[in-house]
Amino acid sequence: MNVLIRLQPRIFCRSFSSFKELPRCEMIKTEKVGEKSNVGLITFNRPRQFNALCLQLIKEVADTLEHFDNDETVGATVITGNEKHFSAGADIKEMAGKEFAASYKKDFLVDWDRIRTVKKPIIAAVNGYAFGGGNELSMICDIVYAGEKAVFSQPEINIGTIPGAGGTQGWSRFGSKSWAMEVCLTGNRFTAQEAQMAGIVSRIFPPKELVSEAIKLGEKISSKSPILIQMIKEAVKVAYETNMQQGLQYERRLFHSTFATNDQKEGMTAFAQKRKPNWTGN
Repeated sequence: MNVLIRLQPRIFCRSFSSFKELPRCEMIKTEKVGEKSNVGLITFNRPRQFNALCLQLIKEVADTLEHFDNDETVGATVITGNEKHFSAGADIKEMAGKEFAASYKKDFLVDWDRIRTVKKPIIAAVNGYAFGGGNELSMICDIVYAGEKAVFSQPEINIGTIPGAGGTQGWSRFGSKSWAMEVCLTGNRFTAQEAQMAGIVSRIFPPKELVSEAIKLGEKISSKSPILIQMIKEAVKVAYETNMQQGLQYERRLFHSTFATNDQKEGMTAFAQKRKPNWTGN
């Protein structure tokens, strides 16, 4: 089925809601897409470097995600690369000369934490290679869609280091101890189908349909109550950071808090009246 996706003009790190100037992005392209322009789209733009995740690129991604987080017209963001490379991983040339003291004092990779604290849902649309940091970035995202030919790997063991942006933790939490050990200890490559079996990937699509499908998902999420979407993301993340009893208690308290929102009143009233709800995010 053909889906009309209206693309806005390319905008380089400029605020869509307040038009406040942001630093110009050189490593990524940004758009607002979808029929209602309510989905952010971030596309890595270092094709000659196989979309390697240098410090500047990650900072630009974090800046843009925070910007979309503050844009009330955006409900979700899609992150993608190109059909050959989502990202081949960290920029090895940039990392090769680093020393321990400087990396520790300056908290090397700190901008990755900014991505983890984004409140709105992030969808990774992974085509081609997602190696090292590329794989780790996809796991930071809330939902991962993959192209049929996508390949995942944590090859850090082969270049004298270990995953540093969540690889050992992500595969353990979203997959299993066995998956994490094999992926990180060997540097082996895994197909999209294997990543789906491990629980890393949600759905798989033909490469040319992948981004459109991810945008459709973003549109569906954006059509829901913004405050409830934020609560659900918060609750699901807690499930991976606490035990079951703590998670259930956290979820219940968030559930109770929904009854203080206008969107809960609107949602249940609309259901009783057999009409679509008019969400306000309050």
